[in-house]
Amino acid sequence: MNVIRITRLALAVTGAALLTACSTGDGDGAPPTVQPVPPVSAPASAATASAATASERAPSGVPDLSAPETVADGIDVPWGLALPADGSALVAERDTGDILRVRPGEQPRRVYTVPGVDAGGEGGLLGLAVRDDWVYAYHTATDDNRIVRFRLTGGGRPEVIFEGIAKGSRHNGGRIAFGPDGMLYVGTGDAGDEPRSQDRDDPSGKILRITAAGEPAPGNPWAGSPVWTLGHRNVQGLAWDDQGRMYGIEFGQNRYDEVNLIEGGKNYGWPAVEGRADDDRFVEPIVAWDTDEASPSGAAVSGDTLYVAALRGERLWTVPLGGGSARAELTGEYGRLRTVAVAPDGSLWLTTSNTDGRGDRRADDDRILRFPAR
Repeated sequence: MNVIRITRLALAVTGAALLTACSTGDGDGAPPTVQPVPPVSAPASAATASAATASERAPSGVPDLSAPETVADGIDVPWGLALPADGSALVAERDTGDILRVRPGEQPRRVYTVPGVDAGGEGGLLGLAVRDDWVYAYHTATDDNRIVRFRLTGGGRPEVIFEGIAKGSRHNGGRIAFGPDGMLYVGTGDAGDEPRSQDRDDPSGKILRITAAGEPAPGNPWAGSPVWTLGHRNVQGLAWDDQGRMYGIEFGQNRYDEVNLIEGGKNYGWPAVEGRADDDRFVEPIVAWDTDEASPSGAAVSGDTLYVAALRGERLWTVPLGGGSARAELTGEYGRLRTVAVAPDGSLWLTTSNTDGRGDRRADDDRILRFPAR
């Protein structure tokens, strides 16, 4: 796809227009125009945090994208990134299974190796999350994708808390994050077997919502099921704004990548549709790009801006949730961008993904970047 287009999407969620991506059609790369996102109520059965509680947790300041700091380099396919409150970061190396602790001004230090990681294709050690004294990791094993948890102190083997997510050479999903309700949300892929995404009894091609111990979370749309939403192709990013609204970032196939507003019990259309559906059975994406411009991966929210890391597009998209135009930042400066996260101090952390051999940059230049809050 040589001509970059962004197609106008008219979004209706519970009858309200949320975001519109304007069509350019002439290859000029004009960014989507963003309309304000109205308040969205979660299903009455869901235990979600109040906007006030979420705001109290939100960091102050805005990341300054003009002041990059390389925290670490020479990392081997960094994928997952978790930010404890101590100012450091935990970084997952996809192919080695190692978890590194990186801290500004210090050399990266390996703190744990997840046993049983079966790296290959798009699989390996993927998403990380931190809760209390536990580290959670999503990884590809011999027969499936699974989630384990462990403590960094004391050693020992990790505890498997969820398993049975289909594995494949591609579309393994892998993003995990704790929501403002304290539940663990899991983005999975269809593992290249598209019908899985519409099978409610299959955890693949879904967003899952589970407890910290790996059980289906109370208040899920289908009692006893971990499934929160279905109809996904390959969920790569999860983020919440300060009102508790959830966003899911998804790889398209050949046409459109998507940012979706996620609501429990909804169907997001794959494999029946890619991009806009014009079908009342499915939720429309709130914004979409041609795959040349994005191939979006990690996502994070700071203030009223959604940050989306782009692999093939080699840029950081900033989507203002209060209205305006989405902007492409850092285009081509660091190659493929995999994961973005906002630290408790308001700084924005970003990982590159060039050592997987898919980009045009050197195979040894993957790094962890930090942009301080101003």
